[in-house]
Amino acid sequence: MDIQNYKGVMVLGEQKDGHIRPVTFELLNRGRDLADKLGVELSCSILGNEIEDLTEIIYRGADKVFHVAGPALAGFLPGPYARALVRLVQEERPEIFIAAATTTGRTVMPLVAAGLKTGLTADCTLLDIDDKEKILLQTRPAIGGNIMATIKTPFTRPQMATVRPRSARPAHRDESRTGLISVKNYGDSPVSAVERFLAYVPDATQEVSIEDADIIVAGGKGLKTRDGFKLVEELARLLGAGVGASRDVVDLGWASYPHQIGLSGKTVSPKLYIAVGISGKVQHLAGMQTSETIVAINRDPEAQIFQVADFGIVGDAFEVLPELMGALKNAPGRRLREGSEDNAL
Repeated sequence: MDIQNYKGVMVLGEQKDGHIRPVTFELLNRGRDLADKLGVELSCSILGNEIEDLTEIIYRGADKVFHVAGPALAGFLPGPYARALVRLVQEERPEIFIAAATTTGRTVMPLVAAGLKTGLTADCTLLDIDDKEKILLQTRPAIGGNIMATIKTPFTRPQMATVRPRSARPAHRDESRTGLISVKNYGDSPVSAVERFLAYVPDATQEVSIEDADIIVAGGKGLKTRDGFKLVEELARLLGAGVGASRDVVDLGWASYPHQIGLSGKTVSPKLYIAVGISGKVQHLAGMQTSETIVAINRDPEAQIFQVADFGIVGDAFEVLPELMGALKNAPGRRLREGSEDNAL
Protein backbone atom coordinates (compact mmCIF):
# COMPACT_ATOMS: atom_id res chain seq x y z
CA MET A 1 0.00 0.00 0.00
CA ASP A 2 1.34 3.41 -1.01
CA ILE A 3 0.20 5.43 2.00
CA GLN A 4 1.41 8.66 0.41
CA ASN A 5 -1.63 8.55 -1.90
CA TYR A 6 -3.98 8.96 1.08
CA LYS A 7 -4.75 12.46 2.31
CA GLY A 8 -7.46 14.13 4.35
CA VAL A 9 -9.71 13.31 7.30
CA MET A 10 -13.17 11.75 6.86
CA VAL A 11 -15.88 11.27 9.46
CA LEU A 12 -18.94 9.04 9.21
CA GLY A 13 -22.07 11.10 9.76
CA GLU A 14 -25.27 9.55 11.02
CA GLN A 15 -28.90 10.30 10.24
CA LYS A 16 -32.26 9.04 11.40
CA ASP A 17 -35.43 9.50 9.36
CA GLY A 18 -33.57 11.95 7.16
CA HIS A 19 -32.43 14.15 10.06
CA ILE A 20 -28.74 14.49 10.92
CA ARG A 21 -27.97 13.05 14.35
CA PRO A 22 -26.14 15.27 16.89
CA VAL A 23 -23.26 12.79 17.19
CA THR A 24 -22.26 13.87 13.66
CA PHE A 25 -21.45 17.34 14.95
CA GLU A 26 -19.30 15.88 17.75
CA LEU A 27 -17.30 13.95 15.15
CA LEU A 28 -16.91 17.07 13.03
CA ASN A 29 -15.39 18.84 16.03
CA ARG A 30 -12.83 16.06 16.47
CA GLY A 31 -12.24 15.76 12.74
CA ARG A 32 -11.73 19.49 12.27
CA ASP A 33 -9.04 19.50 14.97
CA LEU A 34 -7.19 16.58 13.34
CA ALA A 35 -7.48 18.05 9.85
CA ASP A 36 -6.17 21.44 10.98
CA LYS A 37 -3.15 19.83 12.65
CA LEU A 38 -2.35 18.00 9.41
CA GLY A 39 -3.22 20.93 7.16
CA VAL A 40 -5.71 18.84 5.13
CA GLU A 41 -9.40 18.87 4.21
CA LEU A 42 -12.17 17.47 6.39
CA SER A 43 -14.94 15.48 4.69
CA CYS A 44 -18.09 13.83 6.00
CA SER A 45 -19.72 10.74 4.50
CA ILE A 46 -23.38 10.15 5.25
CA LEU A 47 -25.57 7.35 3.88
CA GLY A 48 -29.28 7.11 3.19
CA ASN A 49 -31.91 8.64 0.94
CA GLU A 50 -33.55 12.06 1.31
CA ILE A 51 -31.34 13.54 4.02
CA GLU A 52 -32.37 17.05 5.01
CA ASP A 53 -30.13 20.11 5.34
CA LEU A 54 -26.73 18.73 4.35
CA THR A 55 -25.43 22.30 4.38
CA GLU A 56 -25.51 22.09 8.19
CA ILE A 57 -22.55 19.71 7.96
CA ILE A 58 -20.61 22.39 6.06
CA TYR A 59 -21.57 25.00 8.65
CA ARG A 60 -20.22 22.66 11.35
CA GLY A 61 -16.73 22.39 9.86
CA ALA A 62 -16.66 20.01 6.88
CA ASP A 63 -15.03 21.07 3.61
CA LYS A 64 -16.82 18.31 1.67
CA VAL A 65 -19.93 16.22 2.19
CA PHE A 66 -20.38 12.89 0.41
CA HIS A 67 -24.04 11.89 0.45
CA VAL A 68 -24.09 8.23 -0.58
CA ALA A 69 -27.58 7.27 -1.77
CA GLY A 70 -29.17 4.28 -3.43
CA PRO A 71 -32.14 1.92 -3.06
CA ALA A 72 -30.19 -0.52 -0.88
CA LEU A 73 -29.29 2.27 1.56
CA ALA A 74 -32.82 3.46 2.34
CA GLY A 75 -32.76 1.52 5.62
CA PHE A 76 -29.77 0.65 7.77
CA LEU A 77 -28.18 -2.69 6.85
CA PRO A 78 -24.55 -3.35 7.85
CA GLY A 79 -23.59 -5.16 4.63
CA PRO A 80 -24.74 -2.57 2.07
CA TYR A 81 -23.55 0.31 4.26
CA ALA A 82 -20.09 -1.23 4.66
CA ARG A 83 -19.69 -2.01 0.96
CA ALA A 84 -20.73 1.51 0.00
CA LEU A 85 -18.22 3.00 2.44
CA VAL A 86 -15.43 0.73 1.19
CA ARG A 87 -16.05 1.97 -2.33
CA LEU A 88 -16.18 5.61 -1.19
CA VAL A 89 -12.92 5.32 0.75
CA GLN A 90 -11.21 3.64 -2.20
CA GLU A 91 -12.30 6.55 -4.40
CA GLU A 92 -11.51 9.42 -2.01
CA ARG A 93 -8.54 7.90 -0.10
CA PRO A 94 -8.68 9.69 3.26
CA GLU A 95 -5.69 9.05 5.53
CA ILE A 96 -7.96 9.07 8.61
CA PHE A 97 -11.53 7.75 8.86
CA ILE A 98 -13.41 8.04 12.16
CA ALA A 99 -16.93 7.21 13.33
CA ALA A 100 -18.88 7.27 16.58
CA ALA A 101 -18.98 4.18 18.78
CA THR A 102 -22.75 4.00 18.34
CA THR A 103 -24.71 0.99 17.13
CA THR A 104 -24.04 2.15 13.57
CA GLY A 105 -20.32 2.78 14.03
CA ARG A 106 -19.67 -0.35 16.04
CA THR A 107 -21.48 -2.48 13.45
CA VAL A 108 -20.22 -0.98 10.20
CA MET A 109 -16.64 0.13 10.87
CA PRO A 110 -15.21 -3.37 11.54
CA LEU A 111 -16.65 -4.52 8.21
CA VAL A 112 -15.17 -1.49 6.45
CA ALA A 113 -11.76 -2.05 8.05
CA ALA A 114 -11.79 -5.70 6.97
CA GLY A 115 -12.80 -4.71 3.44
CA LEU A 116 -9.96 -2.19 3.25
CA LYS A 117 -7.44 -4.48 4.99
CA THR A 118 -6.52 -1.89 7.58
CA GLY A 119 -6.70 -1.56 11.36
CA LEU A 120 -9.45 -0.23 13.60
CA THR A 121 -9.24 1.04 17.18
CA ALA A 122 -12.62 0.93 18.91
CA ASP A 123 -14.11 3.09 21.67
CA CYS A 124 -11.40 5.76 21.73
CA THR A 125 -11.63 8.57 24.27
CA LEU A 126 -8.85 10.70 22.75
CA LEU A 127 -7.58 11.27 19.21
CA ASP A 128 -4.51 13.34 18.36
CA ILE A 129 -1.75 13.71 15.78
CA ASP A 130 1.85 12.64 16.44
CA ASP A 131 3.95 15.77 15.90
CA LYS A 132 6.88 13.91 14.34
CA GLU A 133 5.29 11.08 12.35
CA LYS A 134 2.07 12.99 11.48
CA ILE A 135 -0.02 9.90 12.12
CA LEU A 136 -3.11 9.35 14.24
CA LEU A 137 -2.72 8.64 17.96
CA GLN A 138 -5.71 6.57 19.09
CA THR A 139 -6.15 6.39 22.87
CA ARG A 140 -8.61 4.08 24.59
CA PRO A 141 -9.07 2.29 27.94
CA ALA A 142 -7.56 -1.19 28.13
CA ILE A 143 -7.43 -4.05 30.64
CA GLY A 144 -10.85 -3.30 32.07
CA GLY A 145 -10.21 0.43 32.08
CA ASN A 146 -7.17 0.17 34.36
CA ILE A 147 -4.76 1.66 31.83
CA MET A 148 -4.97 3.93 28.80
CA ALA A 149 -3.41 2.52 25.63
CA THR A 150 -2.31 4.69 22.68
CA ILE A 151 -2.39 2.86 19.35
CA LYS A 152 -0.90 3.76 15.97
CA THR A 153 -1.56 2.46 12.44
CA PRO A 154 1.75 3.17 10.69
CA PHE A 155 1.65 0.84 7.67
CA THR A 156 -1.90 0.85 6.28
CA ARG A 157 -4.49 3.44 5.34
CA PRO A 158 -6.88 4.77 6.26
CA GLN A 159 -6.19 4.95 9.98
CA MET A 160 -9.57 4.05 11.45
CA ALA A 161 -11.12 4.57 14.87
CA THR A 162 -14.47 4.84 16.60
CA VAL A 163 -14.86 7.36 19.40
CA ARG A 164 -17.26 7.38 22.30
CA PRO A 165 -20.33 9.55 21.74
CA ARG A 166 -20.77 12.58 23.99
CA SER A 167 -17.03 12.61 24.68
CA ALA A 168 -16.60 15.85 22.69
CA ARG A 169 -18.61 19.04 22.29
CA PRO A 170 -20.55 19.57 19.04
CA ALA A 171 -18.70 21.63 16.45
CA HIS A 172 -19.35 25.36 16.44
CA ARG A 173 -21.86 26.50 13.80
CA ASP A 174 -20.60 29.05 11.27
CA GLU A 175 -22.99 29.99 8.44
CA SER A 176 -20.21 31.84 6.60
CA ARG A 177 -18.46 28.57 5.78
CA THR A 178 -18.69 27.15 2.26
CA GLY A 179 -17.97 23.68 0.92
CA LEU A 180 -18.79 21.01 -1.63
CA ILE A 181 -21.75 18.63 -1.37
CA SER A 182 -21.41 15.60 -3.64
CA VAL A 183 -24.13 12.98 -4.14
CA LYS A 184 -22.91 9.50 -5.01
CA ASN A 185 -25.53 7.00 -6.16
CA TYR A 186 -23.99 3.57 -6.45
CA GLY A 187 -27.23 1.92 -7.50
CA ASP A 188 -27.93 -1.67 -6.52
CA SER A 189 -24.95 -3.73 -7.65
CA PRO A 190 -22.04 -2.32 -5.60
CA VAL A 191 -23.98 -2.52 -2.36
CA SER A 192 -26.37 -5.39 -3.03
CA ALA A 193 -26.68 -8.07 -0.38
CA VAL A 194 -28.64 -11.14 0.55
CA GLU A 195 -30.30 -9.30 3.41
CA ARG A 196 -33.29 -6.99 2.93
CA PHE A 197 -34.52 -4.14 5.10
CA LEU A 198 -38.10 -4.86 6.14
CA ALA A 199 -38.96 -2.34 8.83
CA TYR A 200 -37.59 -0.42 11.79
CA VAL A 201 -39.12 -1.50 15.09
CA PRO A 202 -38.43 1.04 17.87
CA ASP A 203 -37.45 -0.18 21.32
CA ALA A 204 -40.67 0.02 23.30
CA THR A 205 -38.79 -0.40 26.60
CA GLN A 206 -37.19 3.06 26.33
CA GLU A 207 -39.20 6.26 26.57
CA VAL A 208 -35.90 8.17 26.36
CA SER A 209 -32.87 6.63 24.63
CA ILE A 210 -29.89 6.52 26.99
CA GLU A 211 -27.58 7.53 24.13
CA ASP A 212 -29.46 10.81 23.67
CA ALA A 213 -30.56 11.51 27.25
CA ASP A 214 -29.32 14.52 29.20
CA ILE A 215 -30.24 12.72 32.44
CA ILE A 216 -29.84 9.00 33.13
CA VAL A 217 -30.99 7.08 36.19
CA ALA A 218 -29.20 3.73 36.32
CA GLY A 219 -29.80 0.80 38.64
CA GLY A 220 -27.65 -2.09 39.78
CA LYS A 221 -27.96 -5.42 41.56
CA GLY A 222 -28.22 -3.59 44.88
CA LEU A 223 -31.90 -3.05 44.11
CA LYS A 224 -32.32 -6.78 44.83
CA THR A 225 -35.39 -7.59 42.67
CA ARG A 226 -37.20 -6.57 39.50
CA ASP A 227 -39.74 -4.78 41.70
CA GLY A 228 -36.89 -2.89 43.34
CA PHE A 229 -35.61 -1.80 39.93
CA LYS A 230 -39.02 -0.20 39.28
CA LEU A 231 -37.96 2.59 41.65
CA VAL A 232 -35.28 3.56 39.13
CA GLU A 233 -37.85 3.59 36.33
CA GLU A 234 -40.21 5.73 38.41
CA LEU A 235 -37.50 8.29 39.22
CA ALA A 236 -36.50 8.36 35.54
CA ARG A 237 -40.08 9.11 34.48
CA LEU A 238 -40.28 11.88 37.05
CA LEU A 239 -37.09 13.48 35.69
CA GLY A 240 -37.77 12.79 32.01
CA ALA A 241 -34.61 10.69 32.07
CA GLY A 242 -33.28 7.60 30.35
CA VAL A 243 -33.15 4.31 32.27
CA GLY A 244 -29.73 2.68 32.51
CA ALA A 245 -28.66 -0.63 33.97
CA SER A 246 -25.55 -2.53 34.96
CA ARG A 247 -24.68 -5.79 33.24
CA ASP A 248 -25.82 -7.76 36.30
CA VAL A 249 -29.29 -6.23 36.03
CA VAL A 250 -29.55 -7.12 32.34
CA ASP A 251 -28.28 -10.66 32.99
CA LEU A 252 -30.95 -11.05 35.68
CA GLY A 253 -33.63 -9.97 33.21
CA TRP A 254 -34.72 -6.84 35.10
CA ALA A 255 -33.91 -4.66 32.06
CA SER A 256 -33.25 -5.35 28.38
CA TYR A 257 -29.85 -5.03 26.70
CA PRO A 258 -30.47 -1.56 25.14
CA HIS A 259 -30.34 -0.20 28.73
CA GLN A 260 -26.94 -1.74 29.54
CA ILE A 261 -24.11 0.72 30.24
CA GLY A 262 -20.45 -0.27 30.32
CA LEU A 263 -17.72 -1.88 28.26
CA SER A 264 -20.11 -4.56 26.98
CA GLY A 265 -23.01 -2.11 26.64
CA LYS A 266 -23.40 1.54 25.71
CA THR A 267 -21.12 4.46 26.49
CA VAL A 268 -22.98 7.52 27.75
CA SER A 269 -22.01 10.99 28.88
CA PRO A 270 -25.15 12.81 30.08
CA LYS A 271 -25.29 16.05 32.02
CA LEU A 272 -26.52 14.12 35.08
CA TYR A 273 -25.96 10.42 35.88
CA ILE A 274 -27.66 8.97 38.95
CA ALA A 275 -26.30 5.53 39.92
CA VAL A 276 -28.51 3.58 42.31
CA GLY A 277 -27.28 0.36 43.90
CA ILE A 278 -24.33 0.12 41.50
CA SER A 279 -21.03 -0.94 43.07
CA GLY A 280 -18.89 0.65 40.36
CA LYS A 281 -16.95 -2.13 38.66
CA VAL A 282 -14.39 -0.82 36.18
CA GLN A 283 -16.41 -2.28 33.30
CA HIS A 284 -19.40 -0.12 34.24
CA LEU A 285 -17.33 2.97 35.02
CA ALA A 286 -15.81 2.84 31.54
CA GLY A 287 -19.28 3.45 30.09
CA MET A 288 -20.34 6.47 32.19
CA GLN A 289 -17.40 8.13 33.93
CA THR A 290 -17.32 11.03 31.45
CA SER A 291 -20.77 12.19 32.62
CA GLU A 292 -20.77 15.85 33.65
CA THR A 293 -22.23 15.23 37.13
CA ILE A 294 -22.43 11.84 38.82
CA VAL A 295 -24.64 11.16 41.85
CA ALA A 296 -24.19 7.79 43.57
CA ILE A 297 -26.61 6.17 45.99
CA ASN A 298 -25.26 3.06 47.74
CA ARG A 299 -25.44 1.61 51.23
CA ASP A 300 -21.76 0.54 51.09
CA PRO A 301 -19.51 3.53 51.93
CA GLU A 302 -16.57 1.70 50.33
CA ALA A 303 -18.32 1.17 46.98
CA GLN A 304 -16.06 1.99 44.03
CA ILE A 305 -18.75 4.19 42.48
CA PHE A 306 -18.04 6.86 45.10
CA GLN A 307 -14.51 7.26 43.67
CA VAL A 308 -15.94 8.86 40.51
CA ALA A 309 -19.07 10.45 41.99
CA ASP A 310 -19.42 14.21 42.40
CA PHE A 311 -22.09 13.67 45.05
CA GLY A 312 -22.57 10.55 47.14
CA ILE A 313 -25.44 9.38 49.35
CA VAL A 314 -24.61 6.51 51.69
CA GLY A 315 -27.93 4.91 52.41
CA ASP A 316 -30.54 2.32 51.52
CA ALA A 317 -31.99 3.01 48.05
CA PHE A 318 -35.40 1.83 49.27
CA GLU A 319 -35.39 4.69 51.77
CA VAL A 320 -33.53 7.33 49.75
CA LEU A 321 -35.44 7.10 46.45
CA PRO A 322 -38.96 7.51 47.90
CA GLU A 323 -37.73 10.53 49.87
CA LEU A 324 -36.09 11.99 46.77
CA MET A 325 -39.16 11.44 44.59
CA GLY A 326 -41.41 12.91 47.25
CA ALA A 327 -39.27 16.03 47.43
CA LEU A 328 -39.32 16.38 43.64
CA LYS A 329 -43.08 15.97 43.45
CA ASN A 330 -43.63 18.58 46.17
CA ALA A 331 -41.06 21.10 44.95
CA PRO A 332 -42.67 24.59 44.59
CA GLY A 333 -41.28 24.97 41.07
CA ARG A 334 -42.84 21.69 40.01
CA ARG A 335 -46.28 22.59 41.39
CA LEU A 336 -46.13 25.91 39.57
CA ARG A 337 -45.19 24.25 36.29
CA GLU A 338 -47.87 21.59 36.69
CA GLY A 339 -50.41 24.41 36.78
CA SER A 340 -49.19 25.89 33.52
CA GLU A 341 -50.73 25.13 30.13
CA ASP A 342 -47.95 22.83 28.92
CA ASN A 343 -47.88 20.86 32.17
CA ALA A 344 -44.13 20.51 31.75
CA LEU A 345 -41.88 19.12 34.46
